[in-house]
Amino acid sequence: MKSKLSHIDLYNYCQFVTFRTKDSLTPFLQNIKYKNIINSKKQYLIDKHLDNSKAGSYLFGENIKICKDIFFEKNKIYYDLLAFSVMPNHIHILFKQKISLPKIIKYLKAKSAVELNKNLKKDNSFWAKDYYDKVIRDSNHFEVVYNYIKYNASKANLEDANERFYGVYE
Repeated sequence: MKSKLSHIDLYNYCQFVTFRTKDSLTPFLQNIKYKNIINSKKQYLIDKHLDNSKAGSYLFGENIKICKDIFFEKNKIYYDLLAFSVMPNHIHILFKQKISLPKIIKYLKAKSAVELNKNLKKDNSFWAKDYYDKVIRDSNHFEVVYNYIKYNASKANLEDANERFYGVYE
């Protein structure tokens, strides 16, 4: 899916980013880009679908730990990590960026794809090419996004919800 909106790349700003596994791209997700609705509504529908879909759900057990370890590798170097949730087929991450957003996303997706494919004994593309990003506007927006990430796995009724979340304000 291609986004119609360009990515906003602002150093020292907080970014909320979501990316998903390539195999999670069901016909619903592939067709939603053609719906004539505002982008925030599209993202809501995408997230709701992903939370209930089993398609591309590889992020369990050891794979959660692999993602967490990679997210912390460049913490304080590429970004200041504020929160993340490792969902079965997608990632939500909140950070204050220190380098360009595309470089951060490329690192996170490329490094985790190599390690996850190795662990899963797969050799194809792991992540979907696109990603959703939103610059945090103010403290209220930050709180809404932070809580969304914090409670996402619980709302999806995942038994390992606590294992999936990291936040600086737990």
